[in-house]
Amino acid sequence: MKSGTLSYLLLCSLAQRVKVQPEVVTYPGQTVILRCQFPDPGKTELTQVSWILEGVSSRTNIAVFHPKFGINYPLSPVDGRVSFMIDPPPLDNPTIQITDIQMTDEGKYICEYATYPSGNEQGVTSLVLLAKPANSATIIPVPAGSTPVAVARCESANGRPPAAISWVTAVGGNASSPGTMQNSDNTVTVRGEYWLVPTLADNGKDISCVVTHRTLATPQTFPMNLVIEYPPQVKIVGYDNNWYLGRTNVVLTCQADGNPIPTTVTWRTMSGLMPDPVQVNENKLTVLKVDETVNATFICEVRNRLGTGRDQVTTAVREAPAPPSNAGVVAGAVIGSLLAILLVGVLISVLVSRSRRQQQGYRGNSKADSAAHLYSSGGKNGAGNNGNNNTPIYRGEAGLSEKAANHGVHPGGVALVESTPTAQDILLSSELDEAERRKFDELEEEDERYDNFRPGGPILQLRPHDEDLGAGYLDDMESQRDGSVISRTAVYV
Repeated sequence: MKSGTLSYLLLCSLAQRVKVQPEVVTYPGQTVILRCQFPDPGKTELTQVSWILEGVSSRTNIAVFHPKFGINYPLSPVDGRVSFMIDPPPLDNPTIQITDIQMTDEGKYICEYATYPSGNEQGVTSLVLLAKPANSATIIPVPAGSTPVAVARCESANGRPPAAISWVTAVGGNASSPGTMQNSDNTVTVRGEYWLVPTLADNGKDISCVVTHRTLATPQTFPMNLVIEYPPQVKIVGYDNNWYLGRTNVVLTCQADGNPIPTTVTWRTMSGLMPDPVQVNENKLTVLKVDETVNATFICEVRNRLGTGRDQVTTAVREAPAPPSNAGVVAGAVIGSLLAILLVGVLISVLVSRSRRQQQGYRGNSKADSAAHLYSSGGKNGAGNNGNNNTPIYRGEAGLSEKAANHGVHPGGVALVESTPTAQDILLSSELDEAERRKFDELEEEDERYDNFRPGGPILQLRPHDEDLGAGYLDDMESQRDGSVISRTAVYV
């Protein structure tokens, strides 16, 4: 091992015998205590201790203690504000204090011992002063353009140590390198800017400056909105291409967007003359009644500090539309009438259907009743049969079967009673289904067999033989379930 390296290690080992604080942090105006100890001198003789302020370019003694000659405070930047904590201090613990700390007091403070036989030994304390900066951020209004410019500025002034500045935004730009300025009081001011090519689309976009500093528990954020200036953008709305003669209160609106806000709105026509029916109120143009004079080109001009924007619309006046036709009313009335007729028809159909259901039990007997056999005196061929008559008398309508038609009045006492059929009989007879017609045919066959039958005994009748077959006689007859009719008063043997 080289001798130089051995000497360096020995010095480091000796230097460690002086105990100091590596760093002391304080604020302007505070009182700071700088500690120094030589805890185990052993055979080393301590002859003197000195506190030295080491600046950028010089070293200055600020406090000296000699056991024989006492305490001395040489002229220094801390003169009048520095003192030993104990007067006189113990040589092995020469701690000092500095009051009313100023930003210029920051630096390295060395506690140095003069010893025998080892020579001088020391310990170094770094005094760090913190100054809370004054932070701010501002937006820089700029006109829309095609070259990059600064649109926002952020500043952290009079801080110690220097602050860090960053940006948060969604717009496409770049942050400039922060500029640092050293102040006379040893504080630092940091400034940063954000640059971009300003466009109308960037106006109002969010941007934030974020300042980070040792004195702040959390970073300080300044949210802002970009201000991009541009001349007015103008558009006329409200024309529907349907200005006809006589139309009233049609309105054109001049919509304008600009930054700064437009201050002047002017309406004019291409010819320079405003028609009589027109009224202008700021950004609105109202035509009280459309006539030929408003067949023109209207122009709206809007101004702000950066310039003028304009838009125009050409109106075309049409003929007045024809009066509305009443065809719709007539068609509605016709349709309503048809619906009413249909409703009445449906109602009648429902009532007829209900009536048919109520008379369903009589449909099977309607045809038989219309040709009911009524029994009277006299034989079928005109010959008497002990005063009794088994020949049926038919009560029915025109168009009966040939068999029934042959039973007219003749010398044998046979009578055919005819009656005019009712509308219900016709309706019911026409509604007979095939099964009911077959039933009626079977009844006719049965009647024919009965006509050919020669009963063995007489029928006792309670009325005279020559009694008129009138309405009372018909009331005496009673219909049976099989379609036949019998007398209520006749006694059959």
